[in-house]
Amino acid sequence: MSRYLKQKYIVQALGILAGAFLFTFALNNFIIANRLAEGGFVGISILGLYLYEIPAGITFLVLNIPLLFVGWRKFGRPFIMKTILGVVAVSVFTEINEGWFRMGVEDKLLAALYGGVFAGVGLGIIFRFGGTTGGADIVARLLNHKYGWSMGRFIFLIDVVVIGTTSFIVGIDTAMYSLVALFVAAKAIDVVLEGVSSSRAMTIVSDKTREIAEKVHAELERGTTLLKGTGGYTGQDKEVLYVVVSRDEIIRIQQICREIDPSSFIVVNEVHDVLGEGFNPLHSHK
Repeated sequence: MSRYLKQKYIVQALGILAGAFLFTFALNNFIIANRLAEGGFVGISILGLYLYEIPAGITFLVLNIPLLFVGWRKFGRPFIMKTILGVVAVSVFTEINEGWFRMGVEDKLLAALYGGVFAGVGLGIIFRFGGTTGGADIVARLLNHKYGWSMGRFIFLIDVVVIGTTSFIVGIDTAMYSLVALFVAAKAIDVVLEGVSSSRAMTIVSDKTREIAEKVHAELERGTTLLKGTGGYTGQDKEVLYVVVSRDEIIRIQQICREIDPSSFIVVNEVHDVLGEGFNPLHSHK
């Protein structure tokens, strides 16, 4: 194994461990401390804690062991090794950091918000470094592989079933706060994976795309791409201008289009993780 690969694996392992620690910090100090619910296998483990006082970390590990064996055969060594690290780290940290910190947040709404942010950032870091926390993710991959089921829909279904079941124990109001925590966590994961400052891609259809492109180059110093297109109704060939800009540059490009060709057709799309000149350096995402 080359030195570069060793360093890469070490960095990935440290990232997964850091993410797992942050995730379990959220579980112990905000979710479990306020008897909130969680989704997936973590939620099932917390349910066992509430009902029978079985340590959540142990339940989580036991539930994942058979799935890890199946996943090893189906998905190969690299994926499962990172998943094993994530599962073991979450299991261990859930138990050992239970008494390390005591945030003392008793308001369930605040606990849901704080817990969602910390849990989402922790999971986002794990995913960012190529790891997972096993559980429903492995089941979803297996069902997708065998039957073509949507992974996202299956994971969402598991979350709904687990939180719905837990609601009979913790109450409907607490279950609703738990859904708030899940929603916030999902948004926090997106921020970690895709970045805070999203850019915008603009697609401009005009008879004067070259003139618009020249002005964009001169005033905004943004690169553009000219694409070949054909009008679906008219059948006429057209050039389509594609440019990626920051959010504050959208208005100026709209003004340029209005000045040069008021009949321009403009579509603006949100894009994430834009790499290359003028944005994030490509080498930083190796």
